[in-house]
Amino acid sequence: MNDKDTYRMHTKVIQIGDRKIGGGNPIAIQSMTNTKTEDVKATVEQILRLEKAGCEIIRCTVPTLEAAAAIREIKKQIHIPLVADIHFDYRMALAAIENGADKIRINPGNIGSTERVKAVVDAAKERNIPIRVGVNSGSLEKSLIEKYGGVTAEGIVESALDKVHMIEDLGYDNLVISIKSSDVLMCVKAHELLAGKTVYPLHVGITESGTVNSGNIKSAIGLSLILSQGIGDTIRVSLTGDPVEEIKSAKLILRTLGLRKGGIEVVSCPTCGRTQIDLIGLATKVEKLVEDYPLDIKVAVMGCVVNGPGEAKEADLGVAGGIGEGLLIKHGEIVKKLPEDQLLPALKEELDHWS
Repeated sequence: MNDKDTYRMHTKVIQIGDRKIGGGNPIAIQSMTNTKTEDVKATVEQILRLEKAGCEIIRCTVPTLEAAAAIREIKKQIHIPLVADIHFDYRMALAAIENGADKIRINPGNIGSTERVKAVVDAAKERNIPIRVGVNSGSLEKSLIEKYGGVTAEGIVESALDKVHMIEDLGYDNLVISIKSSDVLMCVKAHELLAGKTVYPLHVGITESGTVNSGNIKSAIGLSLILSQGIGDTIRVSLTGDPVEEIKSAKLILRTLGLRKGGIEVVSCPTCGRTQIDLIGLATKVEKLVEDYPLDIKVAVMGCVVNGPGEAKEADLGVAGGIGEGLLIKHGEIVKKLPEDQLLPALKEELDHWS
């Protein structure tokens, strides 16, 4: 298949709350709260911050009946679909569904007997709530590890499809599949294998990818290799840090791949010995400044007079540094020369009145 959108265009459309995924719908950005779900106030506060950053689907862990009950109150105060994350106790899934979860995430292999899985499927079917079948390389069945001689992409895919077939046999096909590994290339291969074997939407992510620094690199590489092949309907950048950072990274990955528009793109040059202004500080402040502007433009922050003016002219708006001063450039034209400490306020003024 050569068309990069082939897989994505032909996945099954699934409704999660008021949002549709699959079938060529825009790739949705997800994250997961790291608060105690039982703490409604803290969880709502975090979700609202995530919403503001651009999160479109949120997942909350449900390890207790109290957490399941909290879902009802949380949903009253948020504006995006909520996914209940269940691990071992099928009763948590039933309680989460009862309290209004828009989707549940389970690994049927961890739930227990077929009767318990059937109870969850029946409850989801009654309310037409999607089930996300999640399989991680770290929880691969011993029989598949032995069959393939270790943890492999083939084993991950077989495990996921076994779980899917179990739920299909129980008469339900309102499903999303998630297969994850912290091994980037294994994860990529698994998605390539799975995409040709199913019509269900795929939630894509590199699990346990690491801190904001290392996790961003691993996630950007893995997600880009997968998404650029037309595979993936929702994504999460899994980071050890503030979940808001996951949303920022996900938006940038999608925008860089041409899979999403909107938001200001900041380009800045690497520092060198020619730089005569605090380029690192200025670029960091500009990146922070532009977060809340709903503009689809490019802003350049350049450090010297060698390449700076030319590069800045290629952006919609930019600054190019000199010796303690810099040029403000708009639509390729030099607007004015300013002292270094006035460059950031000048950029803000232009963004405030952008047209």
